[in-house]
Amino acid sequence: MNLALWIVAGVLAAAYLFSGGGKLLLTKEKIISMSASAGWAEDFSARSIKTIGALEVLAAVGLVLPAALDIAPILVPLAALGLVMIMAGAAVTRIRRRELKYMAADLVYLALAAVVVWGRFLGPESFVR
Repeated sequence: MNLALWIVAGVLAAAYLFSGGGKLLLTKEKIISMSASAGWAEDFSARSIKTIGALEVLAAVGLVLPAALDIAPILVPLAALGLVMIMAGAAVTRIRRRELKYMAADLVYLALAAVVVWGRFLGPESFVR
C-alpha cells in the first residue's frame, strides 16, 4: 500500500508541477488558445490563474518532498487535501460552464488526491500516527 501511495503521489506531483507551472509561465490568452478544454480560464482573471498555478506547484512539492526528506510528513495529506479542494472547484466550474465532457479528468485527479488523503491521514500508511 505504501508503494501504491508513493506512485499515486508521484504521478499527481508530476501532473500538477507541469500544469501549475504552465499556469505560472503562460499568459491567460495563451492558456485559453491551447485547447478547447482550457475555456475555463475565460472565467478567471490572470491573477487568479497565476494563484491557481502557484497552489498547484506548492501542492506538487508538498506531495513528495516532506515524506521523502522525512521533514513534517503530515504536509503530504494536507497537500493532497488542497488538491481535492482545487479539483472540486474545477468540477464546479465545469458544471457551471456546461463542460461535462472535460470534467472526467478533473474527477479522476480529485479521486487520486482523495486516495492520498485517505491513505496518509487514516489509512494503513498514515503519516498522522
